[in-house]
Amino acid sequence: MASFNKVNVFVKDLAEGKHDFANDELRVALFNADPTASATTYTVLAAISNNELGNDGTAYPTTGKQATLGSSTQTGGTYKLVLNDVVFTAASNDLGGNGDSFRYVVLYNYTDSNKPVIGYYDYGSNVTISAGNTFTVDFDGSAGVLTVA
Repeated sequence: MASFNKVNVFVKDLAEGKHDFANDELRVALFNADPTASATTYTVLAAISNNELGNDGTAYPTTGKQATLGSSTQTGGTYKLVLNDVVFTAASNDLGGNGDSFRYVVLYNYTDSNKPVIGYYDYGSNVTISAGNTFTVDFDGSAGVLTVA
């Protein structure tokens, strides 16, 4: 299972109010090249968009798919964000049918006009999905996507 890696600027963005996890639309996008070559450079989606999978059909929409809020809790001064899993289904002309592969799943804030990146998952090697099959971004329901203490 891939683990979540926050980008450095996320902490600053959070402190400055760029993220409202209860109300903002968060999205996941798939990338075929390292979106994190520089944790200080790749702070917004536009800075890494040239590495995003192309939209050849309907299976993979440009800008990725929405990750809906499962829950957000605060206990003893520690906040935990839980997102519902996101499922991509490959089609013959998109995401799997074209031999597309990806390695990185990037979580970002779609609501903010700058599309700030929150973090990413590195799956360790390229992932390819055959047409008709699915790929699930499995957000850990018990540990959450991230915690802030």
